[in-house]
Amino acid sequence: MTNNAAQPASRTARLALVGDRSPDVVSHTRIPRFLDSLAERDRLVLDAYWIHSEDAAADPEAVRGFDAVWVVPGSPYRSEAGVLSAIRTARERGIPFLGTCGGFQHALLEYARGVCGLTQVAHAENDPDAGDFLIEPLACSLAGHEATVQVEPGSLAQSVLGAERSVERYSCHYGPSRHLDTLRAHGLRFSGHDEGGQVRIVELPGHPFFLATLFQPELSGDGCRPHPFVRALARAAVEHAARAVRQPA
Repeated sequence: MTNNAAQPASRTARLALVGDRSPDVVSHTRIPRFLDSLAERDRLVLDAYWIHSEDAAADPEAVRGFDAVWVVPGSPYRSEAGVLSAIRTARERGIPFLGTCGGFQHALLEYARGVCGLTQVAHAENDPDAGDFLIEPLACSLAGHEATVQVEPGSLAQSVLGAERSVERYSCHYGPSRHLDTLRAHGLRFSGHDEGGQVRIVELPGHPFFLATLFQPELSGDGCRPHPFVRALARAAVEHAARAVRQPA
């Protein structure tokens, strides 16, 4: 018997790339190739839009209609407020989120201020004269560094990687320092650490997909095949788009 009931039309998942796009940032130059690979090899088609941090600051709804938000490397961003606004929208509205390098740092900053009530904490790169830092210069810069990350069993990160150890590449000078116990007590999970126990991956249990890494998965491999975290974000975006079609707002 043929079912004549009207079926909802599908739509292409929309990805917001939040950051200040630059040809000098290697991670930015690799993203178009990742998108092509996702479409060709994984059948995960994304309609990607770059959203400048200042544009995100000017429009609080800048990422609201998207199926995923990726806050890319490239800090200091021209507008801290714009990046934090995009992260908050993704967190509060259940939009799949990935933050890498600067995106990781600002995801922690947004959570500390917006959830934990630590309204005065600052990022030392953005506000070097602040009295209370959440993000400070690393004792040893990780720019150009490669190191092992230990991933917690049963975490989202572990399920995506399919392993409890991974060697990752960095390009950063700043990382989390204080108030980590407070962030953990308010629900943020630190699911990946370096061999010295320093936090390298965070996730938010209960959210459809919320991951952030201090390392840059964009730098993995030869730049043609996306890291598992990028592939997982794409899959979450496609699933979010499908749910939106079935359950329109």
